[in-house]
Amino acid sequence: MKKVLVLGGTRFFGKRLVQLLVKQNYDVTILTRGQTADEFGDNVRRLVLDRNDLHALEQALKDQFFDIIFDQICYTPEMAAQSIHAFKGRTNRLIFTSSKSVYQPQSYALPETDFDPSGYPILMKQTDLSYAEGKRLAEAVFAQQTDIPVVSVRLPVVLGPDDYTERLSFHIEHIAAGTPFSAPNLDSKMCFIHAQEAADFLLWCGEASFTGPINACASGHIPIGDFFKLIAQTLKKPVHVIDPAESVPASPYAPPTSWYMDNTLASKHGYAFSQLMDWLPDLIRQEANT
Repeated sequence: MKKVLVLGGTRFFGKRLVQLLVKQNYDVTILTRGQTADEFGDNVRRLVLDRNDLHALEQALKDQFFDIIFDQICYTPEMAAQSIHAFKGRTNRLIFTSSKSVYQPQSYALPETDFDPSGYPILMKQTDLSYAEGKRLAEAVFAQQTDIPVVSVRLPVVLGPDDYTERLSFHIEHIAAGTPFSAPNLDSKMCFIHAQEAADFLLWCGEASFTGPINACASGHIPIGDFFKLIAQTLKKPVHVIDPAESVPASPYAPPTSWYMDNTLASKHGYAFSQLMDWLPDLIRQEANT
């Protein structure tokens, strides 16, 4: 039985990853701060600590070895460096949850080569570090400063039930109420992944043999204006979208230009992604009725 450690496995697709691991008879340990209750009962072991406390992390892991470690709560180069220190000699494989945010928005489907962490300058202890830059630097640390085999899984916006970010709910609630919101470019193309598929892909990466960055998204993309229309059609309500203005809230899904990924590399490795439009309309209907 393979032993795995999941850092951050109590919410959304992290919870679904743990459920998959338990179902497939992995020996699962989750590491969290203990602030979110979980539903796993005796099916998992628990380490309750702050992953930023390097001493506590080392003490918790000192006598343990894991075939795979899934790190879903690493957001800065400092966190990545601490992971490297704490995980050295304690795992065969590290799956790091990264983000589409490492890329700059472009008019084409973004391949992995558009951001190369192996040559990205590492600057530690920056103030006011953005989410995107934090993920870039974390990838760079993993690529340049460890011999642990690391996969950096670049996820787009993840959609699904019990999404704590409530970004899909933002659109449903505003359109249902007839409340306007802003978006700079309705033709901007976006990609998405379902929470269950994100969990499945992470597990698949854990069992694969490749390393390095890899994009993970459902096949296909959608102009954000069409995304809004899907919601409006479901609710039988009009959409009130205006140009960006301080007087109304901005859509959390609306970049100024297209921002979507190419999943060809993962497909070449053998992963079969879902088609976006095979599940997106149903998900919107489900969420609109909750």
